[in-house]
Amino acid sequence: MNEVHVTARGSVVVAETPTFIERLRALPARPGVYLMRDGSGVILYVGKASRLRSRVSTYFGSPYDLPPKIRQMVRRVADFEFIVTESEQEALILESNLIKEHQPQYNARLKDDKSYPFIKIDTTEDFPLVYITRRVREDGARYFGPFASASSVRKTLALLKKLFPYRSCTKTITGNDDRACLDYYIHRCAGPCIGEVDKGQYHEIINQVALFLEGRTDQVVRGIQTRMEDASENLEFERAALLRDQITAIEKVHEGQKVLHLTNENVDVIALAQQNRDAWVEVFFIRQGKLIGRENFLMHRADGDEPAEVLAAFVKQFYSANPYVPRRVLLQYLPDDLKAIEGWLRTKRQGAVYLHVPQRGEKKKLVDMVAQNAAQGLEQLTIKRIHESTNNARATEELQEALSLPRPPTRIECYDISNTQGTNAVGSMVVFEDGRPKSSDYRRFQIKRVAGIDDYSMMREVLTRRFKRLSDARKKGRENGDNFPNGKSDNAWGIIPDLVIIDGGKGHLGAALQIFLELGIDDIPLCSLAKENEELFVPYEKDPIVLPRSSKGLFLVQRARDEAHRFAITFHRQRRSKTSVKSSLDLVPGVGPKRKKMLIRRFGSVKNIREASLEDVASVPGMTLTVARAIKDHI
Repeated sequence: MNEVHVTARGSVVVAETPTFIERLRALPARPGVYLMRDGSGVILYVGKASRLRSRVSTYFGSPYDLPPKIRQMVRRVADFEFIVTESEQEALILESNLIKEHQPQYNARLKDDKSYPFIKIDTTEDFPLVYITRRVREDGARYFGPFASASSVRKTLALLKKLFPYRSCTKTITGNDDRACLDYYIHRCAGPCIGEVDKGQYHEIINQVALFLEGRTDQVVRGIQTRMEDASENLEFERAALLRDQITAIEKVHEGQKVLHLTNENVDVIALAQQNRDAWVEVFFIRQGKLIGRENFLMHRADGDEPAEVLAAFVKQFYSANPYVPRRVLLQYLPDDLKAIEGWLRTKRQGAVYLHVPQRGEKKKLVDMVAQNAAQGLEQLTIKRIHESTNNARATEELQEALSLPRPPTRIECYDISNTQGTNAVGSMVVFEDGRPKSSDYRRFQIKRVAGIDDYSMMREVLTRRFKRLSDARKKGRENGDNFPNGKSDNAWGIIPDLVIIDGGKGHLGAALQIFLELGIDDIPLCSLAKENEELFVPYEKDPIVLPRSSKGLFLVQRARDEAHRFAITFHRQRRSKTSVKSSLDLVPGVGPKRKKMLIRRFGSVKNIREASLEDVASVPGMTLTVARAIKDHI
């Protein structure tokens, strides 16, 4: 057993006893979180315990009592630390946060470590917007989600926009505009900008959006029905007809929602299917007894993880991000730490929450249906991966043959330049491994040494900076006795690509070749892809290589080229946007990044800030009248 140094953060405790057993005995019999580390300090596993001493000691007893996964993990443990908490619920929250932050190898976790998107409605504003956000804050706004992807949110928002006439613009609403935008004339906006609705009437529309997202469509329809009848009695027949059409549209959506025999309960139903290192989790959202939506999530599972463990990990990570918790959650498997999770969810909901595994009846059938959907989703994912793997293998083989490469290009790097008349110039490097994008190895470059319009010089600068790092890494590796023969390195800059693609024609290829010659690189294949005829150029060859239009190899290099272009354009737009705003706002004394962000969020543009009144600018959170006056004077 390796010597272990035990520390406790939060509760400052250091065990300095000479033997390992005594260190374990020094652990407190209190709730907390423990972190297992390997010899390099990498976190292998994060766990929680109601009694740290008892829980952590179980790992270092007889190995035959441990599951294979834990036995394998313990063999790698060289150190551990713990954090004492006030309660087991506190430990559960901290465990979820640490798993998300460190992504330990032996913990089941959501595969995407990004924040999931939500629909946000800030009801504290006079004329609230309905938009996508990835940050959930305690700011008085209402959040709906999470959704598995931004495309799911966009589909929901597109539906909401057809059903409810809320505004989609970011302008300041004064009610005094001379003319409304097109949305008003096609009945997609109620027209608050021209005073067609006041603050109270607009908030009624937003309230209907919120009720619809909660699945309370009956209540929405009743409210619109009342307004329609009032309009009809007042002989406002055109308005009554619009409200009638809105009711029809909502009822059509309502008919498509599966009605379940769950009275008027709000329930989440969660089930999974797992295979190898993947677990596909399905969540069905039932509101007021109707199935209003579903989402699926991909989990990483360690070898030996039981379905109940994976499901418990998902529940903790899912609801730590989700501001809404229903009264009842139906599960396929019961988690071991049921009481702790229920207690945490009750605190979060500020009301009763029950986790339940139904054994019979309608609820059991519902869980089985969700489990079947999870199994189908995982099967489709597996088929898709097999198909992609076959196509990617064929693509790399075609490229190897067409470009006379020494081996199939497993790792491809592609470079592009983006600028506007030479300004805000940037470069991008994207990486494809085994035919798939590897976004963790993407790199962005600000062009620092080239002025004016000179794409060739910009490309030379980007490649110099990238491959100078590679040359340095290879030199250091040789000094350490490692030549990275297979392109492997602990440093991403030191990984040797099997193929480098330049977006452009012969001129760009020549610029790249010059850098390779200057750095003494002669073992990395190089080519360029000219967009006009999709021709590949290679060094020292006069004629281009033209792959068939149906070629998998051509499709792969096009994907890499397009991804490099997208990545460069995105970075260029970010820089250009910052520059354009900087010219007006960053020069105002007292306006820093936070105030600038709040101003742009409220008004949308510098032009709108210029047109707004002094009082409106001063009302922005974090703003003072003095700074608002300075802004108005400056712009």
